[in-house]
Amino acid sequence: MTHPPVASGSSPPIASGFSRNVESADEVERALGEHQYVADRGLALSIFLALRLTRPLFLEGEAGVGKTEVAKVLAAALDTELIRLQCYEGLDVSHAVYEWNYPRQILEIRMLEAAHAMDREKAARELFTEAFLIKRPLLRALERNGKGPPVLLIDEIDRADEEFEGYLLELLSDFQVTIPELGTIRAAEPPIVIITSNRTREVHDALKRRCLYAWIEYPDFAKEKRIVSAKVPGASARLAEQVTAFVQELRTAELYKAAGVSETLDWAAALVALNRDELDAATVNETLGILLKNQEDIESVRGVRVGTMLARALGRGPASAQASAGRPDP
Repeated sequence: MTHPPVASGSSPPIASGFSRNVESADEVERALGEHQYVADRGLALSIFLALRLTRPLFLEGEAGVGKTEVAKVLAAALDTELIRLQCYEGLDVSHAVYEWNYPRQILEIRMLEAAHAMDREKAARELFTEAFLIKRPLLRALERNGKGPPVLLIDEIDRADEEFEGYLLELLSDFQVTIPELGTIRAAEPPIVIITSNRTREVHDALKRRCLYAWIEYPDFAKEKRIVSAKVPGASARLAEQVTAFVQELRTAELYKAAGVSETLDWAAALVALNRDELDAATVNETLGILLKNQEDIESVRGVRVGTMLARALGRGPASAQASAGRPDP
């Protein structure tokens, strides 16, 4: 089954002339902020260094903390193409780099035969040309477009096999691909590479050594509230604060899978759609499936425990919300 590449980058560019030759981490932080991405100083500094040193950036962290969004926002800020390679078990060169369009080649052969114009040597040369080449994300990322080097997002590398890691290691070393029938294709300028991992398995150290590394934590109360306010403008300040406080409280519980920032935003948007301006236990119980994606987690929280957690979340201020992070829920 063929998995086509995903390319996007439709957000309007920022007006500040942000480019790969960015001058400071502060400029990176401002550029991301203009696209509603709230980045802390450490992440902004890692992105700045990756751009200036022309090194891939390896982002690791729990699912839903905003790793993929970094690449999307960076492409929008740079006004360049985003090329996404979604990794999965069994990913190989034909789906990641290139493959020949065999159905079209066979059709071309039959048309030549029907026209009695079949010249084997000439056909062999013409059938293995760029016109019959299906370019997958890694090969497309080596080709410069009019806007400059694209952002190449290699998403969830931990889902791919170790053999693919080895191939990727070679590609990131030289930024070139060899196609036996066409020769070696080199990038005139290396793409901006963002690699993400949810750490479902350990990625080989050799690949990490090719990259700059950053770990993205769950945000604290203040940062997550800023994210909710930026991404869900329809939420009132009161609702944004209550949603953030409850999610922060929920993450202290013993759960199979904690709610990520993406779940927080989905929940806030759902509450706005339900015309809720503040939280109550009934609403939380009814919408837990937006926050938690595991039935055992939902059942362990639903009911009396929701009321207890909600009262604790609403009863504490932003300062105590941050101070109590990590406190286990009874």
